[in-house]
Amino acid sequence: MTNVMAPGRVPIAILISGRGTNMAALVRAAASGTLNADIRLVLSNKADAAGLEFADAAGIRTLVLSHRDFATREDYDRALVAHLREAGVQYVALAGFMRILTHEFLGPFAGRVINIHPAILPSFPGTHAQKQALDYGVKVSGCTVHFVDEGTDTGIIIAQQTVPVLDGDDEDSLSARILAQENELYPQALNDVLCGRISVVGRRTIRKS
Repeated sequence: MTNVMAPGRVPIAILISGRGTNMAALVRAAASGTLNADIRLVLSNKADAAGLEFADAAGIRTLVLSHRDFATREDYDRALVAHLREAGVQYVALAGFMRILTHEFLGPFAGRVINIHPAILPSFPGTHAQKQALDYGVKVSGCTVHFVDEGTDTGIIIAQQTVPVLDGDDEDSLSARILAQENELYPQALNDVLCGRISVVGRRTIRKS
């Protein structure tokens, strides 16, 4: 795939570690024209990430950059930045990228890294958010799209969608219903950012009309 930017579209990279279900939703949205993105690169820290096959089949350049090949998180993040700059990327979408990013990455892309989390933040940050929600006994869970900062799921919230927790839910059933909402919310929220419809005021985001 060439690195010529599609007319009017914002060059982005998507980072994954596994199935890449949300990555696939973003790829489909870009292909349909509902996401104003030129997806330059899908990068994974794991060679066996299933999402790489989907991206490759869609004609998107893929790259494996194993964190195990670097002595420190900072070294790895500097290498990430170098590859993204080479691809001409302006924004980065995390889609199940299971790495904590350091300032070496977040500094160069300040305010331009977006993530989706399977909970209504600030509740249940970190891993196994769906299990956390079930263990706590909440009646409503959901997903959150947010800017990424150096904390764990502490960045400014862009958009949220709720999902009811049903009697008899287990981690798998709740995760599946949340994921369906993630696949819808992420392209919409990311598109608002890329189109300049989101402004940040303090800790709040405001959607412009």
